[in-house]
This record gives sequence, structure tokens and C-alpha cells, in this order.
Amino acid sequence: MREESFQVYGRKIAALCSGEPGQTPVLALHGWLDNAESFRALSGWMPNVHLVAPDLAGNGRSDHRSADGEYNIWSDLPDIEVLLDTLGWEHCYLLGHSRGALISSLYAGARPERVSRLMLLDAHSPQAVPASDCPEQLRAYIRDKQRFLDKPGRVFSKQEAAIRLRCNGLGEEAATLIVQRNLNTVAGGWCWSFDARLQGASAFKLTEEHNTAIMSALSMPTLILLAEEGLGARYREEVVANPGIRIEFVPGGHHCHMEDSADLVATKLLEFIRGEQGE
Repeated sequence: MREESFQVYGRKIAALCSGEPGQTPVLALHGWLDNAESFRALSGWMPNVHLVAPDLAGNGRSDHRSADGEYNIWSDLPDIEVLLDTLGWEHCYLLGHSRGALISSLYAGARPERVSRLMLLDAHSPQAVPASDCPEQLRAYIRDKQRFLDKPGRVFSKQEAAIRLRCNGLGEEAATLIVQRNLNTVAGGWCWSFDARLQGASAFKLTEEHNTAIMSALSMPTLILLAEEGLGARYREEVVANPGIRIEFVPGGHHCHMEDSADLVATKLLEFIRGEQGE
């Protein structure tokens, strides 16, 4: 994969890309506190695809949002719109993992004309929260806003310590890829490059009614691949409010697309893409 960068509202959005312009356009959005490296394994199994995997704002090598900026899942939607315009993509195949899958669903529901097909890995919609929890959610948001803005970054004297910390539920090879892109060199070693505010409470949470409206609005063909040992166990019990959505299970944990199931996940994604293209 090659390194590229884009300007979005005056901020740098870094990205890893594979393939060439003119090939099948796939925009890939990573999960919470991950980065573009989470799609490196998939890219090797997806020929004839122009894959663009950005570090979402505040992650990896992308700029942080301003002090008055937010990291709610809908905050990334305008960034996606600008990225598509910058790439010259009138529409794309949108791929999202975990938090990136939630963002992808929101964007596809709001802008279906720009998404040819939607592909979601081990998530599809946020865990619903009752509207009655709104006051407490806002309380947590107010508390965390300044707390994480002022939080000093942890310094690791060795990268291995950061990798061990990230290995919780993730193999060492995959964790190393994610961590090395999420570190900055500082005096005394390395610190996280991601914005600590990503760990804070959101201002609002979507209700079940919100989720149903979004999933019902997905007019494009949609494939959801759930990991048997990941979040699939929770999503297995949820009813998706759209009979046109296809749900399949794949072996592995939450980051199955980075580890042993990468080739299987890529095969399923390519079959889904080529199904529309008649190949």
C-alpha cells in the first residue's frame, strides 16, 4: 500500500491506498482507535480494486480536530463527502469495520446515491440507548470534553510495551501494524498519536428508533460479515430492519479481516462487488 494524504476542511487526512484510479473504487473505514493499517491484509487479496483507507480524523497520521471539534460517529460524515469529491468518485463501494461500519451505515443511509454497495465488518449499527438516558449521557459528555482535551499522553520507552497493550484480543502481528501507525516519537520514547478525546463519551446516543430508520434507508445492496468470535454474538440476536440486507458469519475474532480469515473475507467482498458488476 502507498501513502497518500488529502485536505479536508483544512485538516490533513492521511491514507493508505492500493490499486489504481479507474479500478473498482472502495473506500474503507477503520474501527475505534485503529487506523488505515487494518486494511493492509485485505488489500493483498483484492486485485483490480482502487482501495483508499483513510486514517479517520484524530487517528493514525491524520490531524486531530480543533479544540471545539467533536468525535461523534456522525462527525465523520462530512469528511467522507469531501474525500469522495476529492477522489472524483461520484459513488463508491463503502467498506467499514466496527466503528467504521457504524459510520458507513449512517453515511449510506443519508447519501444512498453515492454508495453502490455497502459492506460492513462485525458491526452494523450502534448499540441502542433509551432516550431517557439522554441527561446522563450529556453529563458524561460535558465531563469528558475537558478531561480528555487536557489529558497528558502516556510515554512508552519501548514500542513493545504499546504493542503488548494493544494485543488484547488481537494477534501480535496485527497489533504491531496498528500500533506503529498510532505512535509519535517524543522525548523519552513514543506516545499515542490518536486524539485522547476519542475515548470520551459522545454527546448523544442513537435510540432503537434511530437505528431502525437508518437500516431501513439502506436502499443499496448490503453485506454484513459478522465474526463468530467477535461482536457477532451480540449482533446475532438483533433483527436488521431491512430484508434486503445479507448477513453472513465468518471464522475469527473482531479483527478477522486482519488475521487468518483475511482471504475469506476478501473473497466474500469481491464476490459481492462483482455480483453487481456481472463478472
